[in-house]
Amino acid sequence: MSNTYGRKAVLSLAGATVTCLALLLFLWQHQRIHTDGMQNESEVGLRSLQSLGESEADDGAQPEQNGKKGFSAYFSKLTRSRREADKPSEASGATTDAPPAEDISADDIFIAVKTTKKFHRSRLDLLLDTWISRNMQQTYIFTDGEDEELKKKIGSHAINTNCSAAHSRQALSCKMAVEYDKFIEAGKKWFCHVDDDNYVNMKTLVKLLSNYPHTQDMYIGKPSLDRPIEATERLGDNKMRPVNFWFFFVFEGFFFSRGLALKMSPWASGGHFMNTAEKIRLPDDCTIGYIIESVLGVPLTRSSLFHSHLENLQLVSKSEVHKQITLSYGMFENKRNIINMKGALSVEEDPSRFKSVHCLLYPDTPWCPPQVTY
Repeated sequence: MSNTYGRKAVLSLAGATVTCLALLLFLWQHQRIHTDGMQNESEVGLRSLQSLGESEADDGAQPEQNGKKGFSAYFSKLTRSRREADKPSEASGATTDAPPAEDISADDIFIAVKTTKKFHRSRLDLLLDTWISRNMQQTYIFTDGEDEELKKKIGSHAINTNCSAAHSRQALSCKMAVEYDKFIEAGKKWFCHVDDDNYVNMKTLVKLLSNYPHTQDMYIGKPSLDRPIEATERLGDNKMRPVNFWFFFVFEGFFFSRGLALKMSPWASGGHFMNTAEKIRLPDDCTIGYIIESVLGVPLTRSSLFHSHLENLQLVSKSEVHKQITLSYGMFENKRNIINMKGALSVEEDPSRFKSVHCLLYPDTPWCPPQVTY
């Protein structure tokens, strides 16, 4: 009897062992398939990123370089997508249906145009004939030399800063310091800084700014980089600390409220702006970003309605021109970088396309060709 029970026990134990081994084998194969699948997915993802990089790379680029560019392009695209999703911090612009936060007019806006005397004829005359002609009382021209002809056209709004004509950090900061002080003195609600190769659409600008109370801390524009700039602040006694902030090249313009401007006073009024610029050893546009973001902690409000010659202006659709706030023109790789506007005025007659834009927005302008379809 005991032998029978012994044999049964041995057989049961052997059966359990076989079952256990079979189960372990099954689990191992399943895990291997799952792992191989994950590896294949990773390889597919890597190839996808590499192909993304290869589409942007030169024909002679190496595979390793393509892979790196693929990852870079992917994460840049991801960053842009996340920024697009973060719309609460972005200016909704002229297309918003929300009621205005404040009823403002062009008279509430102070537009500072920075220039230098050598560009008075080649650049300023074009602006005076186009958008400034409609906004004489709101526009102030900051230059570095006396010009009687300019004064005849715009009067006391032609301001000689007595700053150097050099394109240096000190000279640029000198002009910005004068701009800030004149804005505070004027008592207007909004400060807008543009360069002498910008076209300003005042109607759309008023519509945008009406979305924000001028008493709040508002800093509006389009960042020049897709990441904050890193700089070093000098603290004295040979001590320094890193700082990060967004800034705008002046080529597309930037805008801030009076409420914010008053808070900037300890670092911007009088000679303080020059001192602040020297502290971080960066030009005027960077210094503005430093004061507002790094010192005061006010985030920028982005808007895609500002444009400079540093971007491809051909991408601005003709049907969308009237919605933009600032436009520009320039040269890129010996080719004109201009708004693609076709009309009665040829490129030879209107190389910047500002006159064509102006006639689109203000067809009643006396010198505009009659009945032109753009």
